[in-house]
Amino acid sequence: MVLKDEIRRMCKEKDAVILAHYYTTGDIQEVADFIGDSLALAQQAAKTEAKIIVMCGVHFMAETCKILCPEKTVLCPDPAAGCSLADSCKAADLKKFKEEHPDHMVVSYVNTTAEVKALTDVVVTSGNAKKIVDSLPKDAKIIFGPDYNLGSYINSVTGRDMLLWNGGCHVHERFSVDEILKLKKEHPEAVVLAHPECKGPVLALADVVGSTAVILKYCIESDKKEFIIATESGILHEIERQCKDKIFYPVPPEVSEGSVGCHCNECEYMKMNTMQKIYDCLKNENPKVEVPAEIIREAVKPINRMLELS
Repeated sequence: MVLKDEIRRMCKEKDAVILAHYYTTGDIQEVADFIGDSLALAQQAAKTEAKIIVMCGVHFMAETCKILCPEKTVLCPDPAAGCSLADSCKAADLKKFKEEHPDHMVVSYVNTTAEVKALTDVVVTSGNAKKIVDSLPKDAKIIFGPDYNLGSYINSVTGRDMLLWNGGCHVHERFSVDEILKLKKEHPEAVVLAHPECKGPVLALADVVGSTAVILKYCIESDKKEFIIATESGILHEIERQCKDKIFYPVPPEVSEGSVGCHCNECEYMKMNTMQKIYDCLKNENPKVEVPAEIIREAVKPINRMLELS
């Protein structure tokens, strides 16, 4: 049995669509009907006519699909595929924080649980955060969470003074100035591209700061031939597929003294998705992602607002 062929056969038989994030492995990206960043995946989920959605990413992404498509069956190959960023902001903590700042609206990064989205005024992604924040009244008081680094970057490019939640992505926070400086010294002609979830000193070294979709688009359209990439290494599969004549250098994680480092920075949660798990969840139509109706009712509002403003 060839898993890829069986997966595609079941998709046709069951009227299923496979959505995959750029950070999943190459074989999953190749079997998917659509690959993209968080914004593109949400947009695709909102408009798909398939009866079943298989979300290959992390759990909050599958929740977002269910919020947007409550009548559809949403499958998550491994429900344990979580997100350190989403985990850094609990709904109960945000609710208390909102009560302490009653004059503030809440702008939440899409990397949050359904319960947090239900407490949010508008959701953003790294690709549309600046545009959406710019669209809000200039005198609006804003709580931005949970990614502190992204919030700091958006403050810097919009002139806002948003109140920032102290959360972060464990993958992007591992990138270091020293590792990028080493690569720049070795490859002086290379363009540095960094995701805004990286720390401020890392972003200061970047020639381009943007979401995975922005990084991909820049690499495709640029006449440059060498690129240093500071985001999760899964993006390299699609970049290299579309840019066969260019060279890419993934920034390795910061390595502490005495430890053994790896060559690239990977999200272990994204890598919990496998071809076998996709096959099994399609065959059994399980594990299903369920979100309480009352949460869906509130959480869909800020997501729809994001899609309208995007």
